[in-house]
Amino acid sequence: MESRTLKSLLVNPVGVAVSSGLLLVVLFAFSLIKRTFGSPDKRRPPGPPGWPIFGNMFDLGELPHQTMYRWKNKYGPVMWLQLGSINTMVVQNATAAAELFKKHDVPFADRKVPDTLTAFDFNQGTLGMNTFGGHWRVLRRLCSTEFLVNKRMNETTDLRNRLERNMVAWIEDEHRTSKAQGGDGNVQLSRLLFLLAFNLMGNLMLSKDLLDNRNPESREFFESMNEILSLAGTPNISDFLPFLKKLDPLGMKRRMIAHMTRTFRISSRFVQERLDNRKAGKFNEKKDFLDVLLEYQGDGKDGPATFSEKHINDVIMEMFFAGSETTSISIEWGFTELLRHPHAFQKLREEIDRVVGVDRLVQESDMENLPYLQAVVKETFRLHPALPLLLPRNTMEDTKYLGYLIPKRTQVFVNAWAIGRDPAYWDDPLTFKPERFLNSSVEYKGQHFELIPFGSGRRICVGFPLAHRVVHLTLSTLVQAFDWDLGAGVKPEDIDIDEKLGLTLRKKNPLKLIPKKRLRV
Repeated sequence: MESRTLKSLLVNPVGVAVSSGLLLVVLFAFSLIKRTFGSPDKRRPPGPPGWPIFGNMFDLGELPHQTMYRWKNKYGPVMWLQLGSINTMVVQNATAAAELFKKHDVPFADRKVPDTLTAFDFNQGTLGMNTFGGHWRVLRRLCSTEFLVNKRMNETTDLRNRLERNMVAWIEDEHRTSKAQGGDGNVQLSRLLFLLAFNLMGNLMLSKDLLDNRNPESREFFESMNEILSLAGTPNISDFLPFLKKLDPLGMKRRMIAHMTRTFRISSRFVQERLDNRKAGKFNEKKDFLDVLLEYQGDGKDGPATFSEKHINDVIMEMFFAGSETTSISIEWGFTELLRHPHAFQKLREEIDRVVGVDRLVQESDMENLPYLQAVVKETFRLHPALPLLLPRNTMEDTKYLGYLIPKRTQVFVNAWAIGRDPAYWDDPLTFKPERFLNSSVEYKGQHFELIPFGSGRRICVGFPLAHRVVHLTLSTLVQAFDWDLGAGVKPEDIDIDEKLGLTLRKKNPLKLIPKKRLRV
């Protein structure tokens, strides 16, 4: 589903809401106007004036991170917005981000959850959207020590190398199929990158290649997951005017329930199959994350004593969300920038050819010997964070922050997209220039606040060690394995970097390229 502006979404839902309960809307509106817009609170950060009831909802446009970035010059690095009835604070430079993550991480550690993701209480079983508390701490610990720890990442190196070989074969197959059907042989890279990341998560979570076209259930699971990702990233009026949640005027939660029902049904079969195997004495030679969740035993004092089947299904779905979408779009953005800057592409290819050659495919063990590749990945994350506003936080208590009083239940956005373009920290910030990182100690692990594509603090994205490996390996594979034709008459400067915001920040116009294999294997 295409991302749409809040203004366009309001045309139909307001009519539906009026027909369902005009009196409720009017009464609530008067109380909201008085409470929210009666007089500005000078203890809060500055921000643009808003409309009664709707606040700044109409002002943000299709790309709110860009709108907020433009407002920074007028209102400063900490800005206040009123999105319907939701108090919202936006953090837009590294100094303000450091203050938040280093001094106020705990009071700002809760989540503001989109209404669609509360279907079946999904958010309460997950890591990224869960309330800050015992259940979250247990999941975080398991992910950090059992799933995404370096030891387990090292044990699955061969898996990732195998899937990269599969991707090369998919690209060749797509090219041949297009030619056979009378096309020019172009390949839509974004789809194949998503399939790569999706299959990787299937193996890490369930020890399965889920994208097997011969298995209708696997395809159904994949298609439903895509619909859930689309719904989760579509603006919903109920998130800004919570009194409309029961009406669900856009029908988004109803659709989310339908798709979640399908995915839960399929993932439940995976879980039951594993339980049956374990009862029969059949165990995986190497544990996957499903084994970890099934074997967990806690004391029940801080978090669950065990995980229910529903909680296990929640975690499985979340890992597919987080691991597939964010990784694949980061790779596409990085490759887009390389194609737009042929000197950078050539410099990276020369480095790979010098270290690896063309008689074998680049492997994960080569990454530490490819410093320019590492710089390209950092520059990609700086300019194109997959979650430009990170995941919204929610204040758990009234908090004094940089001299402002931030009320309890305030939504907090950290504009990582704007921070990566701040001229106070970056020379020539709008230019793709990997060389800036060649003699730099700046990393994206949450301690350098001018580069925080994965966030920071207690709620930093737990999956960044995996993303780090996959993005490096896949980008280098694409550069090494193929020559790429942009199409008749298309020049590098013609490739756009237009954005489309959903759950993540996708490329609006996916890359379509004609590959020619250059590897000798």
